[in-house]
Amino acid sequence: MTIVAESTREQIVETALRLFRDRGYEATTMRAIAAEAGVSVGNAYYYFRSKEQLIQAYYDQAQETHEAACHEVFAAERSFAGRLGGVLREWVRISEPYHEFAVKFFKHAAEPSNPLSPFSAESAPARESAIALYREVVEGSAGRMDDELREELPELLWLLWMGVVLFWVHDSSPGCARTYRLIDRVVPLVDRLVGLSHLPGIKGVAREVIEVVHELRA
Repeated sequence: MTIVAESTREQIVETALRLFRDRGYEATTMRAIAAEAGVSVGNAYYYFRSKEQLIQAYYDQAQETHEAACHEVFAAERSFAGRLGGVLREWVRISEPYHEFAVKFFKHAAEPSNPLSPFSAESAPARESAIALYREVVEGSAGRMDDELREELPELLWLLWMGVVLFWVHDSSPGCARTYRLIDRVVPLVDRLVGLSHLPGIKGVAREVIEVVHELRA
């Protein structure tokens, strides 16, 4: 893609997100997005066949921004808790400009059959990239943990992140302070459980958690 084409594509995405936030997802048409972005309707459809594809582009863009923000976290932190907490906190920080939009948009993403659901086939690229980020959290950690749990943990952490996202969507505190407090409380608990997972008395519980994950995948 040429520099001009990439710039046009980014302009369409940014315009769409602004209109979704200001007017609502349902009320915003591709024609309105094209007009605000200064491109023809045909040109808008050339880059994005639907509004859903624009949201998927936002997912991808947000994931790339999150990954870049986590580089310093991974460079500075070797502990599991430090890496996990840093990744979660960075997501809240970079997502702050889109908080109002997320509140209005959540009802669409929450529908199980909606292609915009984070669990949908259409969202698979962004989902797999996010799980890969949590795999980096695990693989770069210095602490001990059960080997089988280590293999499954990235997906479990992604599910934890989904819970944080849900809490964040409903968080009306200034600067999403309650979400940051939730992260500060939850991460030490997860760290403690993971740190104990290699001990004989805890391994059975870890296996049960893994079996639940396998059951959910089936």
